[in-house]
Amino acid sequence: MNREIIVGIDLGTTNSAIGVVDSGFPLLLADEDGKRIMPSAVWLGENGEVEVGRKALRRRAMGGSRVITSVKRWMGVDIDAATREQLQGRAPEEISAEILSELKRVAEWRLGQPLQKAVITVPAYFHDGQRQATKRAGELAGWEVVRIINEPTAAALSYGLGQLSDRAKVAVYDLGGGTFDLTILEMQEGVFQVLSTHGDTRLGGDDLDHTLATRMAVQAGLVWEEISSEQKVRWMVEAERVKCALSEREEEAFSLPFFDGEKSFSQVLTRAEWEKWMQPWIAKTMACCHKALNDARLVAAEIDAVVLVGGSTRIPAVRAAVETCFGRVADVSQHPDEAIALGATIQAGMLSGAMKQMVLLDVTPLSLGIETLGGLMNVLIPRNTTIPCKAGEMFTNAVAGQASVKVR
Repeated sequence: MNREIIVGIDLGTTNSAIGVVDSGFPLLLADEDGKRIMPSAVWLGENGEVEVGRKALRRRAMGGSRVITSVKRWMGVDIDAATREQLQGRAPEEISAEILSELKRVAEWRLGQPLQKAVITVPAYFHDGQRQATKRAGELAGWEVVRIINEPTAAALSYGLGQLSDRAKVAVYDLGGGTFDLTILEMQEGVFQVLSTHGDTRLGGDDLDHTLATRMAVQAGLVWEEISSEQKVRWMVEAERVKCALSEREEEAFSLPFFDGEKSFSQVLTRAEWEKWMQPWIAKTMACCHKALNDARLVAAEIDAVVLVGGSTRIPAVRAAVETCFGRVADVSQHPDEAIALGATIQAGMLSGAMKQMVLLDVTPLSLGIETLGGLMNVLIPRNTTIPCKAGEMFTNAVAGQASVKVR
């Protein structure tokens, strides 16, 4: 009997990927160019044209302000006028839907059949509004979103599939382009139980790019806020290139020829200097690590493995900080750009019956409650409570004869 195919999707800030289970094994689907990873970039033309992925990134040289990247950061949150202009009047869900539509096209082309159902990943620290926005984006792209799964949990599924047989506590350090999560899980005989999670939905490689670009612009005698959108794109693109290069080399030149049509800028940056600049950024991730350990009532020595996922974990200073924090060598066996998509694919395979079932016990990363008189929140479900769960509490009217209430 033919099973209905359910795909797994990693909708990332910087890159996205889609996978399917084939003959009991999860695999990512490559596009016509043989690439399994697609940049999460969308170009919107003046006449309604749309290009996604590498085609969109190539457009940056011709009109960078019409290329939208890192839209995931704006999912399910209030956006200001400047951001709305950057998105060209489109909602973040609509931009994300273009990415998901392209992934759908690639998967249907590769498999030779229409697809409807998908599992999509989100950062563990996304609140309900952001999760619902992700689901809406999937529906706009023609997907039936059967499950939303936390990214570190997906990475743990990918890691645990072939790495661990005995009981073990694992920390997943997930640092991508726009978000950070640290999740601690206990794995035992096919049971994955999340003990705690902590993170920041506004902390990722994009922030490093911005730090580097603004510092270089200042050294070029510019005021970042006064630079045009077109020029900011050039500074940010070069910052990303230099950031990646300094993960491989001890020094790299930040170079922008004719950045304003006449002037050029070039300066050599060493890895040591760059690591000083990024220390406050790394320190924020370490604070999340300590909070997650405290919530799980564990000390670092009790963690059996630390798994690194997300493109920003390629940075040597990040790896060194993680190893110092946990007192052990980090596990880099998982492909930083593919682990989450593979985990989503495993979850999709379990839902479709294409893979053996594993028990996944996740938690709610944020406390859930109800607003009471005076604007105070009455917590009903504390953060890091295992889900699914339910809770109830009796509330009364605030004044005598009150005819209605607003539940928020």
